[in-house]
Amino acid sequence: QVQLVESGGGLVQAGGSLRLSCAASGRTFSRYPMGWFRQAPGKEREFVAAMNWSGTGTSYADSVKGRFTISRDNAKNTVYLQMNSLKPEDTAVYYCAAVASVVSWYGLGYEQKPDRYDYWGQGTQVTVSS
Repeated sequence: QVQLVESGGGLVQAGGSLRLSCAASGRTFSRYPMGWFRQAPGKEREFVAAMNWSGTGTSYADSVKGRFTISRDNAKNTVYLQMNSLKPEDTAVYYCAAVASVVSWYGLGYEQKPDRYDYWGQGTQVTVSS
């Protein structure tokens, strides 16, 4: 059974930092893209960041560029999201997502589309107070 388990969420003051982790089990994702999305109350799920399998290609939402950094450790089957300079508008449930196969569309913008991902974690709450 494939599982993606996020951790590292919590309550932080504006300007603070958090590091989210997503550990995958049940199969390896070392050859496939992984990403992070978030969903705030009353809003649609939105793209945050993605990384290709080798770590050489990253993609970020404009709202987090320069503040968030995605990374991965393929040996540990884990992807991370370092979040700095957090703002109240970053408050949301953050989800890890993984692609299940080798793809040709990464880097063409499709990595920002939730329907391109095959597996999802249960989410971790991030709350940023002002």
